[in-house]
Amino acid sequence: MVFAGGGTGGHIYPALAVAQALEKRHPGLEVVFIGTGSLFEKRVVEQHGFRLMRVSSRGFLGRSVFAKAGALFWTGVGLFQSLRTLWELKPQAVVGVGGFSSGPVMGAAILLRVPTMIQEQNYSPGLANRILARWVDRIAVSFEETKEFLGDRGEVTGNPIRMEFASVKPKSRGTPFCVLIFGGSQGAKALNQRVVEALPLLASQRLALRFVHMTGEKDRERVEAAYQVERLDARVVAYLDNMAEEYAKADLVIARSGATTVAELTACQKAALLVPFPHAAADHQRLNAEKLEQSGAARVILEKDLSGQRLAKEIEDLLKNPDRLTAMERAAARLARPDATVRVVELVEELMA
Repeated sequence: MVFAGGGTGGHIYPALAVAQALEKRHPGLEVVFIGTGSLFEKRVVEQHGFRLMRVSSRGFLGRSVFAKAGALFWTGVGLFQSLRTLWELKPQAVVGVGGFSSGPVMGAAILLRVPTMIQEQNYSPGLANRILARWVDRIAVSFEETKEFLGDRGEVTGNPIRMEFASVKPKSRGTPFCVLIFGGSQGAKALNQRVVEALPLLASQRLALRFVHMTGEKDRERVEAAYQVERLDARVVAYLDNMAEEYAKADLVIARSGATTVAELTACQKAALLVPFPHAAADHQRLNAEKLEQSGAARVILEKDLSGQRLAKEIEDLLKNPDRLTAMERAAARLARPDATVRVVELVEELMA
């Protein structure tokens, strides 16, 4: 069984959720990931006990004409690498999970007549999945509206999340009020900076607040120093390995709005302040976030409107109004799709039959 794509946690983690479930239901099944081969992919995939292989590829959107020509060349190289790799592996099925590395692998699978499926996590699909949609055998989507971008094809399954998130229970309200902050698997410099600017405005609430802040490696020391200056209770780390445990402790989450984050928030029934990444392909993070906001599960602040003052005000408002927080949690729970992983697994099993 092959999963193709990656680059970010938003692509890798849903694939890991499905891979874990398949492995449990089919003892002895070999699962292989094919992606960019980045250090992040290597650490996460191998940490979960799966094999990672690499093919050449480059991003296409938002680049110069020269860079686009280079991307086409490397995608072509990746296609030939993928043909050879899939010929040797002889997989029962190939699932594309998005990211530019999925394109050449899925293209090779289609040419070799291997059963294929794409798993689109976002409201608005990326370029690779829009192109592949007409050729693959199955499509799994997280939102009903996403089918319009894919030729009205797709089955609404929700976005798979890893098994450990199923055990997260709603937190009892109390002191301290714990705020979990992260900007995705690589951190987010702009979000980190606005948090630093908000800290002096929150210092008067230091006895009531506790922070867990995942910054990415480059910002860790600077952000940690800012918390220390204001004498705020905080654990500042470059990366969090056990996200399910951190969600369980959190009263409020401040984050970007990738599809995996959105799925985890609803599964864990967490209120959120979402700051969409403004340069995401097809603006999919804003669309993901607005879906939660319209349902009452989150508040959305566009990055251009985000300031330290605005962030501090939002945190204080929810700290002092627990009923609003509870209403957001209940709205998040109504959006959850706890059976998403099983539904995607069943589609994959149809391909493997």
